[in-house]
Amino acid sequence: QVQLVESGGGLVQAGGSLRLSCAASGRSFSSYYMSWFRQSPGKEREFVAAINWSGYSTPYADSVKGRFTISRDNGKNTVFLQMNSLKPEDTAVYYCAARYGGIAVLATSYNYWGQGTQVTVSS
Repeated sequence: QVQLVESGGGLVQAGGSLRLSCAASGRSFSSYYMSWFRQSPGKEREFVAAINWSGYSTPYADSVKGRFTISRDNGKNTVFLQMNSLKPEDTAVYYCAARYGGIAVLATSYNYWGQGTQVTVSS
């Protein structure tokens, strides 16, 4: 079991930056494959970025590639999402998710979810 708590969301102007954090409690954090998803009103939850235990594998959605960076600190049981050059279309609730096993970009593949943090980008 793992519990996830996101933080760092807020209101930012287009072109600005935010850094999201996801703190995990429970054992064996380094064993979990971690991801960020986001969901806007009326839309399905979509994959944003993921990271394996070592941080070596970090796939991204095409819409955020080159602007967002995912990282993790296994010693602090935390995963981060650095978001730069934010656009109004990045506005969404951002969720942290965890699963055992390898790469997965479908939300249904993840067992554990945080409560989400709102990111709003104004134009």
